[in-house]
Amino acid sequence: MLPRPRQVVAVVVAVLAALLIVPVSPAAAATADRFGFALVDNPTVPIWTALNPAYSYGPGATGGRVAPGRFLVRFPGVGTGARGNVHVTAVAADGRFCETVRWYSSGLDEIVDVQCFKPGGGPADTPFTVLWTVSSGILLGGPGAYASVQVVSNAVAQSYNSAGGAVTATPVGIGIYALRFTGVGDPSGVLAGNVQVTAAQPNAQPRRCKILRWGASGLDVIVYVTCHDPATGAALNSDFTASFHRERSVYASFGPPKYFGYLSTPFGGPTNYSYPLGVGANGFGPSGPGTYTVKFPLLHEKETTAHVTAIGDGPVYCTIQKVWARAGSDAVVPVACFANSGAPEKSEFSVTFSSSV
Repeated sequence: MLPRPRQVVAVVVAVLAALLIVPVSPAAAATADRFGFALVDNPTVPIWTALNPAYSYGPGATGGRVAPGRFLVRFPGVGTGARGNVHVTAVAADGRFCETVRWYSSGLDEIVDVQCFKPGGGPADTPFTVLWTVSSGILLGGPGAYASVQVVSNAVAQSYNSAGGAVTATPVGIGIYALRFTGVGDPSGVLAGNVQVTAAQPNAQPRRCKILRWGASGLDVIVYVTCHDPATGAALNSDFTASFHRERSVYASFGPPKYFGYLSTPFGGPTNYSYPLGVGANGFGPSGPGTYTVKFPLLHEKETTAHVTAIGDGPVYCTIQKVWARAGSDAVVPVACFANSGAPEKSEFSVTFSSSV
């Protein structure tokens, strides 16, 4: 049975029937049309400095600081305006966090505008990992599925679904949203795949969003997203992006990449996945107060990216503690989770890792 948040049990049945439906436009592409990812390991560099090529995809990715905590990332030659989906995860061990402000084209390039904060919401220069991807068309054949949504002012602004089904979103309480990704679930009906969520604020006001609950309903994937005010920890309405990927990379493509994996800590089985199959089980364990080490065996190949989203009630949130490491051919991703104050706090989480090949 699909888990439901305590806050919305009385209203969720009624609102699911009224979810706003946004159709997918048909096109030819079966994987990501265009994408880029990058690691900003020095958030104070001047504008259009080359970013670390070991953690960037999109030849010549550049970026630079434009204000306290504010950083622009440029992916050359792939610009498609405000289309697509963006995720941002802070890489910090002290409770700093990041959000998306906007993304847009500049000539032929795609620009992603990111704002980061210290605990409580003051701007703070912060390392982060960022991903932008845009897809079209229905996936015919091939493994897995991918879907994404951008929610603006409590409504769907844009969405994509590789199965051709609806993507829907409805507020079900203050700062709580019910998402339905239609038809992308595991054919066996079990819970499978991975979810990532990122707060987005066009005026760069501090927000955080996370997964409250998620589960399977037949072939549909249902995700409850909750957002919070970092100043008080109270639930608060916010714009955000969310995506679901199953047996595909976090940026929607497959074959390439052939080296990717994901893990959702409250669950087992198909929410813990590593491709190529048989390379070894992903694993995680606590490494200190509110910190965890996640190991993806044999997946660290070429350029790599990683993201994490907290799961559960309240304003607890998670970041990548420090830049993920290569141990032989394994990828080791350290995760840190925090109370609203920025103090370490244990949490469930959803983590994903992918190479470019």
